[in-house]
Amino acid sequence: MLMVVLASAAVLADPPAGYYDPASGLSGPELQQALHEIIDDHSCITYDDVWLAFYTTDDKPGNIVWDMYSDVPGGTPPYTYILGEAQGGSAGGEGEGYNREHSWPKSWFGGEVLPMYTDMFQIVPTDIYVNNRRANYPYGEVASPTWVSMNGSRLGPCSWPGYTGVAFEPIDGYKGDFARNYFYMATRYLGDDTGWPGSAMADGAVLTPWAEEMLIAWHSSDPVSDKETERNDAVYDIQGNRNPFIDHPEFVLMIYDPSSSGPGGTQTNPELFRSSPNPFEESTELRFRLAAESEVSLHIFDIQGRLTRTLISGAMMSQGDHSITWDGTDHQNRTVPSGFYFCMFRSDSGTRMARLLRI
Repeated sequence: MLMVVLASAAVLADPPAGYYDPASGLSGPELQQALHEIIDDHSCITYDDVWLAFYTTDDKPGNIVWDMYSDVPGGTPPYTYILGEAQGGSAGGEGEGYNREHSWPKSWFGGEVLPMYTDMFQIVPTDIYVNNRRANYPYGEVASPTWVSMNGSRLGPCSWPGYTGVAFEPIDGYKGDFARNYFYMATRYLGDDTGWPGSAMADGAVLTPWAEEMLIAWHSSDPVSDKETERNDAVYDIQGNRNPFIDHPEFVLMIYDPSSSGPGGTQTNPELFRSSPNPFEESTELRFRLAAESEVSLHIFDIQGRLTRTLISGAMMSQGDHSITWDGTDHQNRTVPSGFYFCMFRSDSGTRMARLLRI
C-alpha cells in the first residue's frame, strides 16, 4: 500500500474541507480531546516502510535526505546523504550514514509498540552518530555543552528552568519543528498512554510543566515552515491523519494557554520580542507588546533557575509597546557573571520566556 502512496503525485495544499470542524469553538482540554478524536486511529506502516516514507516526507531537491541534526538552514550543511544510500548500520563519527530517529524516544512509550513505533510525525531521518549521541535524552536548552555536532546541535546539562539533567538541543532553525512534533504526540496519544514509562519531558503522553513551557517558546520563536507544511501533507498521504499544530499553530496556545485567546480564537497573548543586543556586554533592551491593559511582571533567572533580578513586579501597564533595560546586575546591583540567563515575562494573558547571553 505504501508503494502506491509514494507513486502518487497528489499534493494537498490544505487540510480536507471540514477536517477540523469538530474542534471549532473549543479551547483548553476540550480542544485537545476533539483534536485527538480527529487524528486518532491512523493507518500504520511497517518499520521497514519508514525508509520508503522518507522519499516523500523528508526529501530535499536532488534526493537529499533532510536531516535536521546536520542541516544548516540558509547555509551549507557539513555533509549530506542521498536517499537510500548510506542507510542504516553503525557509525564512529558524523557523516557516515543516516537512520530512523524516534524524536520521541521509543523507550518513552515502551519500545517497538504500534502505532507509536512507526508514527511518521515523530520519526525523522538523522545522522547515525548524532542520533546515538542524542540517545533517549530529553530535548532542552544547553548553555554549557559537553558535545556539539557539526551543525551546532548541543548535548549537556539542561539550562532551562525545571530540569538540570542531560539534554539535547537542536539548532534554533528546527526547534519549532520538534516542538510541534511533541504537541502532536501529546494529543494523538492522549488517554492512550497506559503503561508508557514516560520521561523527564512527559508523564506518559502528558508534557511536564517545564517541557511544555519550553516547547511553547520554541513553537513561538520558530514558526511553521514550508518544509513542515509539505511534510504534513506527505505524512497525511501515508497515514491518513495530520499534525493539527502545523495546520493551525494557534491551537498550541488555545490548548495550553487558553486565556491568551479572545473570542473566536483571536490571539490576545503578549508578545516578547528578541532582546537587543543579544548577546550583550553591558546592557540589553527587553521589548514587549500588550494587546490590552494588564498586570505585568518581568524576572531574570540564571541557568540554575534562581531568581537573579526582578525588573517589573505586578505593575499595571497599558496596551501597546513597552521596553525596559537590564543593565546586567542582580538584585543587589552586582554585575552578574558572563553566561546564559532567562527572561520570564508574565501578564494577565500568559507567560513568555526568552534566553539572554551576557558576554
